[in-house]
Amino acid sequence: MPERRFTPDRATYIRAHVLLAVVGGIAATVVLYAIGNPHGWVGIVAAILGIGLRGAYLKSEELGHVWTLTETDIEGPGGQRIPLASIEKVRVIGSAAQVITHDGHKHLIKFLAEPAAAKAAIQAALPRRAG
Repeated sequence: MPERRFTPDRATYIRAHVLLAVVGGIAATVVLYAIGNPHGWVGIVAAILGIGLRGAYLKSEELGHVWTLTETDIEGPGGQRIPLASIEKVRVIGSAAQVITHDGHKHLIKFLAEPAAAKAAIQAALPRRAG
């Protein structure tokens, strides 16, 4: 099996942050108006600015996180290594593939253009269990 790389997608990263800013901004505005604040509109402005600045600041770091599927492991940023034999479940959460190990550790392979394809590739590489 050749190595397969899972790289973050820039458009997916931007889309995720825009969605988070809009949903967070609407929620903040509703809460502010609900508690009687006459300037509730500030909630959406603050959310868009805050999430936009955070997204811009972390973009190069997040888009640099590459995961590699090998014959025996999934290797990730910061020297992370997940042995395929230790993987219990793989699922899709938004634009991420979540890898869950038998001992409960969870790893997110984030901002994928096709997270379902990453899930399928990882599941296909898992060793078959007798039973």
